[in-house]
Amino acid sequence: MAIHSSARVASTAKVDPGAEIGPGVEIGDFVIIEDEVVIGPNTRIEPHVVVKRWTTLGSDNKISAGAILGSDPLDKSFTGKRSYLHIGNGNTIREHYTISRGTEAESVTEIGDGNYIMTSGHIAHNCKVGSNNVICSCTLIAGYVEIEDWAFISGGVGVQQYSRIGSMVMIAGNSGVNVDVPPYFLYAGFRVEPKGVNVVGLRRAGLDAEQIRLLKRAFRILYRSSLPLHDALERIRKDLLNEHTEHLIDFVRSSKRGISR
Repeated sequence: MAIHSSARVASTAKVDPGAEIGPGVEIGDFVIIEDEVVIGPNTRIEPHVVVKRWTTLGSDNKISAGAILGSDPLDKSFTGKRSYLHIGNGNTIREHYTISRGTEAESVTEIGDGNYIMTSGHIAHNCKVGSNNVICSCTLIAGYVEIEDWAFISGGVGVQQYSRIGSMVMIAGNSGVNVDVPPYFLYAGFRVEPKGVNVVGLRRAGLDAEQIRLLKRAFRILYRSSLPLHDALERIRKDLLNEHTEHLIDFVRSSKRGISR
């Protein structure tokens, strides 16, 4: 068993001899850590957490009571072969949250850095979640979903498999996401519809007034001009091009499911 001498492990916790526990880690009562798990430095794991086999956590994560990480995917095609859950650094995962490993052999579910993931929800197999996102309580994210960075997903949201959620979006509570959601905007509804620009989120992410102004104009062209999609994107590229509008254009053009429009 590779437990660093500075780690603190409760006497009631069960840590498999094949797990690797880094320096400064705290493991609470009745935690179960299975074989071939890696827990990075200064990570804190509260009581009754289960970390399943082939899960890796980076440094400075905080895992609250009752969470289950690396569970078998909720997928009838799963055959039990080795797959992975990789979690980066500085994430907070609150009580009773579950995150599955990949379905296909050697595939991966990935969580980036600095995410704040609230209570009683699920991130399914083969998802790719970026960094600095907020995912609120009781939100359910189906398999193969991709979430970029700095998104705010409110409580009770359901995200259908293979959907993509762009950077710095905000999705209102109890919405249903069944298409790709382009970056920088606000969305709401049983089948999400664009409502405006996520000004608060953009400011929090450090965008200045001019960058926000251009995104407001891009929103009007994309969603309020009645232009065909190709023409709207060309207008944005011609009149408003910067790094953010270019990302918006690339996101929309790469969509396979179609966008909320």
